[in-house]
Amino acid sequence: MDMAHGAKVWTRTDVLELPDDGNRYELVDGGLLVTPGPSAPHQRAIGELFRILEPYVRAHGLGHVSFSPADLDLRAGQLVQPDLFVGGAPGGPPPLLWDEFGIPILVVEVLSPSTARYDRITKRRRYQRSGVDRYWIVDLDARLVEVWTPDGERPAVVDDRLVWQPDPAVPALAIDVPAYFRSVWGS
Repeated sequence: MDMAHGAKVWTRTDVLELPDDGNRYELVDGGLLVTPGPSAPHQRAIGELFRILEPYVRAHGLGHVSFSPADLDLRAGQLVQPDLFVGGAPGGPPPLLWDEFGIPILVVEVLSPSTARYDRITKRRRYQRSGVDRYWIVDLDARLVEVWTPDGERPAVVDDRLVWQPDPAVPALAIDVPAYFRSVWGS
């Protein structure tokens, strides 16, 4: 993120000291991102993905699934609050502190009008630089998922079957994307 000349460069401490006013505050490369609270469909989308991912991650000892609010630093002094993420030590106890999640193996952001630019550009670039293995951007309106990798210049756009296999020693998780969106929208 380019900082305008003279613009404040925020620190993790600065952001953690902001008031609890209903907004979501994140820090990416010294820039403060402020977004309003999520909508009901946004929260249903996260809830449905949690219900799909959590049993798979737990059954295969891949880490732990969590969701925002969270204060991940990506081992780089950042403060990001991904909608949903998988991190922590595979097979280990659940992390008690946000920095114990380390670099997540999966981050999911659900787009909304107020977050689309941040999610698709600012945060995506930070997640890629930090080495997040998979970054999913869920587009509720288009009913598709963009899948990014750390070195990807373009996402894989998935609107039928989303496959995730973070460990080749375990079977892949396959998500029926149209069925997922039907469960989110109730149709």
